[in-house]
Amino acid sequence: MSRIEIRHAHALAPSEARKVAEELAKTLAERFGIDYAWQGDVLNFSRPGVDGTIELGKAALTVQAKLGFLAAMFKDKIEAEIQRVLDERF
Repeated sequence: MSRIEIRHAHALAPSEARKVAEELAKTLAERFGIDYAWQGDVLNFSRPGVDGTIELGKAALTVQAKLGFLAAMFKDKIEAEIQRVLDERF
């Protein structure tokens, strides 16, 4: 099983950070067909072969994902898309 872990510092207010995390989740949903839902300050996302979270902290956002065998073939593409959105928005 392959893993993605990205920690991205930010200086946004909590409501703005949540908005950006929501935009990231929407982008992932459009590109990779994930489902997502908020649970407090943690956005859980999944699809067959992928389970992960986007956790909002005061000074950083952390993205963690576990990729199954087939999804692992797209790890670089998934990781690059997450990083691209984070770099653009934070």
